[in-house]
Amino acid sequence: MPNTRIAALAAALPLSLLAACAGMSPASNAGMSRPFDQSALPDPVKVPAGHRVALETVGVGEITYECRAKADAADAHEWVFVGPKADLNSRAGAKLGTYFGPPATWAAADGSKITGAQVAVAPNGSGNIPSQLVKANPASGDGAMSGMTYVQRVATQGGVAPAAACDRTALGRKEIVRYRADYIFWKAA
Repeated sequence: MPNTRIAALAAALPLSLLAACAGMSPASNAGMSRPFDQSALPDPVKVPAGHRVALETVGVGEITYECRAKADAADAHEWVFVGPKADLNSRAGAKLGTYFGPPATWAAADGSKITGAQVAVAPNGSGNIPSQLVKANPASGDGAMSGMTYVQRVATQGGVAPAAACDRTALGRKEIVRYRADYIFWKAA
């Protein structure tokens, strides 16, 4: 049985090291983690030159859709995006704020928040909502969101409209879909 304890300790070691590093300030772990690199992203969702990453978060939550009649087609129906609701967490899992809408709003735990206007989207694989670039409006409240210029939604998982039938019998029905995405916040350099 001693080998089982050694294997369990060996498996837990990387997690405990990761947890220890997560509490370090960016200056103290500068050599241990890489800053976000957008070079692999499609051009439409890249932040223009002259900006720097100010905050990286992981959004974990849900998107609500509603079955509605199509405005431009007789007797046709579709799932319509109603709004998101997600926690914005640090890479280590600490809650830093929330994301909700409409309008799309990113709110920090310190009370500061921003809204924004979509600039572009790019596909991110079947079953995933697209990557997105948003131009931020000026922040309300002083705090973490002050000075943000852009928000990128990348590394999306899930979140697409439900596969359930949306027809006359389903009109008005709401469906909640789980999703996850990285939200990268940028400021002018």
